[in-house]
Amino acid sequence: MHRTRLLYVITKLELGGAQKQLLSLIDILDKERFDIFLFTGWDGALLEDALRINGIRINRSLLLDRPINPLRDFLAFIEIYLFIKRNRIQIVHTHSSKAGIIGRLAAGLAKVKIIVHTVHGWSFNDYQSKIKRKFFIWLEKLSANFTDKIIVVSNCDRNKGLKNCIGKPEKYQIIRYGIDYEEFGIKDNLIRKELGIDKDDLLVGMVSCFKPQKSPQDFIKLAFLVHQSIPKVKFLLVGDGALRVSIEKSIRRLNLKQVIILTGWRRDIFRILSSLDVFVLTSLWEGLPISALEAMAASVPVVVTDTGGISEVIRDGETGFLVSPHDSENLLQKLLILLKDKELRVRMGEKAKESLNSNFRIRNTAANTQDIYKDLIQSKLK
Repeated sequence: MHRTRLLYVITKLELGGAQKQLLSLIDILDKERFDIFLFTGWDGALLEDALRINGIRINRSLLLDRPINPLRDFLAFIEIYLFIKRNRIQIVHTHSSKAGIIGRLAAGLAKVKIIVHTVHGWSFNDYQSKIKRKFFIWLEKLSANFTDKIIVVSNCDRNKGLKNCIGKPEKYQIIRYGIDYEEFGIKDNLIRKELGIDKDDLLVGMVSCFKPQKSPQDFIKLAFLVHQSIPKVKFLLVGDGALRVSIEKSIRRLNLKQVIILTGWRRDIFRILSSLDVFVLTSLWEGLPISALEAMAASVPVVVTDTGGISEVIRDGETGFLVSPHDSENLLQKLLILLKDKELRVRMGEKAKESLNSNFRIRNTAANTQDIYKDLIQSKLK
């Protein structure tokens, strides 16, 4: 059977929701139907995972990187264009904001028949300057002209795109993030000992990249406030990034070295989540935070900021608590409610897991994505 030549483009294979979802999709995709290529940055924590997947060819670029650099970005655009032409690519599916813009423009210039983009949160947000925000909206509009399908993970992102005149309504399709329920159903009783946490300690955790979007300083402030009320609470901050130095300074300044544990990036997130009493996320903007979904799948009660599409998943007060970004007082109150009531933690965690229907299963995510390809192939390649 003739295989369709499919190229995925993502900026960098770092440990993030978009990257994990993409690799899970590639792993499950029908290799007899698709000849799969992956174009990404030179390095990344998940690169080894990608190299272990059978049936894909990976191109690592020295030019494609997250920071904006007009010259390097233009050269990366040319590199993707030439890669598409050389490998006779028939479908280009981009992920992440920067690769989504550069990759789609290159695919459009190369006259690729089918172009798909998955929005993992838009490139623009309310915390940017007006000029920068308008510039990114213009780039998204331009890229949408070359795009056959725009996959979003939440209604919020769909509405935000349409409000800013990015693409037509018929181009959009919602496909939720998929979770491996078996992986996050495991309870690991050894992880606390490995992390040096007493069995009687309450443990609050957050998994995120250390960047302004995730507002990790709000998590540090929360740990300080909780410690004043309940000294036997420990805080776990899983991740790394540009803000690590400032985070370490805040921990020293607030005398929290015995309270907050920085683990760096971990590959065993399912083990980490199984050790938590409460999961917290302090993001300022999101598409749909996969770390919160994974915590829910692990039956951990969550307190998260009401950003992006998370309110489409969490019923406030039933399957988790939602608070406004930077609302330290409300965040503290909701966390203390859970920390002081074990029965509520157990009940809310169980309800959270039960609330995740089949739309959030990784095989359904892959099947729905493959259906999009099949429909577009029928209409544009036959």
